[in-house]
Formats: sequence, structure tokens, C-alpha cells
Amino acid sequence: MRNLSAESADLVAWSARELRACIARKDISPVELMQACLDRIDAINPAVNAICARDDERAMAAARSAERAVMRSDGNLPLLHGLPLGVKDLQDTADLLTTHGNVRLRSHVPASDNALVARLRQAGAIVTAKTNVPDSGAGANTRNPVWGATGNPFNPALNAGGSSGGSAAALATDMLPLCTGSDTGGSLRIPASLCGVVGLRPSPGMIANDARTLGWSAISVLGPMARDVSDTAWMMAACAGPHPMDPLAVPTRPNAFWPLPEVDLSTLRVAFTPDFGTCAVDPMIRRTFAQRVQSLSSAVAHCEELEWSLNEGHRCFDVIRAESFLAGFEAIYRTQPETLGPNVRANVELAAHITLSERAQAHLAQTRIFRQFQRAFEHVDLIVAPVTPLSPFPWRQLYAERIDGVEQRNYYEWLSLTYLVTLSTCPALSLPCGLDESGMPFGLQLIAPLHQDARLLAMGRSLETWWGSAGRPRPDIDALRREPRPELREIVTHPPQWAAGSGYHESAPTAV
Repeated sequence: MRNLSAESADLVAWSARELRACIARKDISPVELMQACLDRIDAINPAVNAICARDDERAMAAARSAERAVMRSDGNLPLLHGLPLGVKDLQDTADLLTTHGNVRLRSHVPASDNALVARLRQAGAIVTAKTNVPDSGAGANTRNPVWGATGNPFNPALNAGGSSGGSAAALATDMLPLCTGSDTGGSLRIPASLCGVVGLRPSPGMIANDARTLGWSAISVLGPMARDVSDTAWMMAACAGPHPMDPLAVPTRPNAFWPLPEVDLSTLRVAFTPDFGTCAVDPMIRRTFAQRVQSLSSAVAHCEELEWSLNEGHRCFDVIRAESFLAGFEAIYRTQPETLGPNVRANVELAAHITLSERAQAHLAQTRIFRQFQRAFEHVDLIVAPVTPLSPFPWRQLYAERIDGVEQRNYYEWLSLTYLVTLSTCPALSLPCGLDESGMPFGLQLIAPLHQDARLLAMGRSLETWWGSAGRPRPDIDALRREPRPELREIVTHPPQWAAGSGYHESAPTAV
């Protein structure tokens, strides 16, 4: 196998598709690629704290096994063969520490993978590390008492979003080519936007979830994250499909996602909204969004503003989210309340005051919102909105308390641009679209009809190609390399406990 220098070729910055093609041609070795990713983690993670538990020894062993498979192969290798993978720390990984960023689980080592991780391993991906999350995944600021906070790669004093903040920051800094995410109120889309990468919230059931507590609830989904739309679609092809333990699983075909169909941008009918008629949005974000829409309008067939008010969506989301948290955490709230973070406790306590009538009204409201979106798609191909209502704020600030002078009701109302789309159950793509006026990444939220995930990705790729180099911004890697941020670990009060067989590795006091 012909090895290229990881340093001169800068392997870690190549797309996942390029890396996989080079592995197949024997231009690079999976071992070389894995070492390059581990070296990048050692060099950059101290500045952003995106990576938590690591599995270096087994990751290298798996890379050597992948290399042997390449050498004896006739070319028929799995789709993601030899590619390093980051797994969100809410998702079970066999024999690798999975803490959820929660003190109760700081030594938890699952016996098996969840369905998504198992499918990605089967597709040849190599689980390399876990990526950081908020405590129990609650909130859109990635910080917890086990691993600390994740800083934004463009300014580590600011937040990276959440709850998939570790995955987004790891991708933005080229520590890993592919990462997993999950999304309830925007947990995948928001960090992708704030870190300048791509994240897909699929239609419910498009990626099977065998760990969903409420099996018939469509509020939470698993999804792929990558550095461009094509890699995201390619990863989707490896993980989509039914599973016997997920009653919502859609019997889709992997080849529905790759290769993506070509979409002529000039034929698309687009509707846009800066706020769904109800969300507080910072004036600077409104200006940035208006500029992007004005530019886009020249490239598509038709562009119109949605005259909507989704005001009933706020209480609807309160109720449905609280229902989900009650199902997942009520027993722990009764027996070990001290182990729950304030965000989780707030949701469980809210649920205690919700009546059956309010629950029925919430589900009726969600049905109306779903049908409102679907009726709009009778006339347009794509709905476009901002992903976040403001530029990243300091990670030390738990959540955005006010937006454009409007006090937010709770720790998650600032996510309303994304949680209203969650209620629609439509697939939504966070697409990087340059920088805002403060020099931080700005993302567009692209929304398509239910179960038209592949077409959404195809439209997203056409937009990405049209934006060109003005699309995905890049952080200053050299500056990150020079400036470790030990303060990101200051909030650690219950460090992870190593467990036999966990694969947990800490390479330096400031790098986890």
C-alpha cells in the first residue's frame, strides 16, 4: 500500500468521500488516516474540548484490520470502510465510556452499540471517540460537569451549540471526517450552524432508533453530521433503513441517498421566513438572513415570503418535550434527583403540571402545524429560515435569556426557529452560508416535505455548489493549535471514572 505523508497531504481536511476513494485505490492506509486523526485530536482538542472518551488502541487495531481487508479485497468493501467516526456521547458504544455528560453515568460502559452505531460499524466506519454533549443532552450549550464545555472553533470563549456541539466542533476542526448527532429541538442543526458544518435532521424513522423511550414519538431523531452535503448524504446512505425495534422506522433503500439526483436550482420555488411569525430574532441575524435570501432569489425560479404565525407551537413544544423528558427521567427524578442537571429537572417538573387535556391540545396543534407545512409544499419546493436567532454567546452563559429585548420563557425558547420545524416532522438541513456581521458562522435551515430527505439533500447540494467558497467558513487551525483553553474544563465537578474495558484514554491533562 502506497502511503502519502499525512502532514504534507493534510489528510484530515479531505472529504470523507475522497478519503474512502483513496483507501480503495491503496493511495492511503486506514492506519495512516487514523493516526492523522488522532494526531489532530491531540493538537486541537485542548483548544475546543469537543472530544471526550477516546478509544485509541482499539481504533488503531480496527484500522489495521481495515488495511488488511483492503489488501486482500477485490474492491467490494463496505461504504465507509476505514473512516474514523465520532459518536455523540448520548449514543451507546460497546465497551466505550458513554456518560451523557451526567454524573450518574460517568463510569457507564455499554455492552452493545445502539442501532445507528451498529449500522455504521457494519458499513466499515471505525468508532474513534465520543463527542461532547450538554448534561443529558438538555440544552443547546455543550457543557457538563463530567467533561466540561465545548468552545466554538471560531472563538473558543463562545458556545458551540448543542446538544451535538462536540460533533460539530470536531468536524469544523477536521478532527474527524464523520460524526453522529441527534435532534429534538434543534440539537443537531444549531451546533452545525454555529460551527459552520452540515447537519441533517431526518424525517422521523428514516434512521432507526432502538433506544427511543417513547417508541411512537416523532420528536427526537438521530442524524448524520459532516463537512459538506455530499458527505452527509453518503453517510445517510450507510445508516438509513428499518429496524425491528423502532416502530417508526421507514423501509427506505440506501441507494435513495447516494448518488444524489441533480437538481437545477433555477427551477426551484422557494418560500422564506425570518421568524415563522412568532420567534424572537436578533436584528443582525435578520439582516444576514435577508442578504442571503436576496442573493438566493436571483438563482431560483420563484422566491416568496411565508406569511405565517406559528404562535401555538411554543406551548405545543413545551408539552410534547416535557412528556418525553418525563418518560426518560421520572424514575431518576424520584430516586436520584441530585444527579439531574437543572434543565432536565425543569422539564420533568413542568410535566407534573400538564393535564391530559393540555396533552391532547398539544397533539392537535402539532397536527395543524404539520398540515400547514405540507400545504405550503403544494406550491413550493423548499422553505428557508435561519437556524439560530443570534450569533454564538459565551459558553459560560447557560442559555440566551433575551433576544432583541424579548425575555425568553425558559432555557430552550431561544431554539424556537428549530423546534417549530421539529413539530412539523419535516426533514431539515443546516447548511453553512458564510459568516454573520460578527464574523461567526451563519447557517440556513432548509426544510422539505416529510420523507423527501433525499431531495432535500439534493437541493442542499445545489445550493452549496452555488454558494461555492462563500459557503462553508473555516476556523483558524493554527491559532487553535497555539492556544489551549484549560478553562473549558473548569466546570468539571465529577470527572469521568475509568472502567475496565472502557477504552477511555486521556492523552494530556488538558486534552480529553
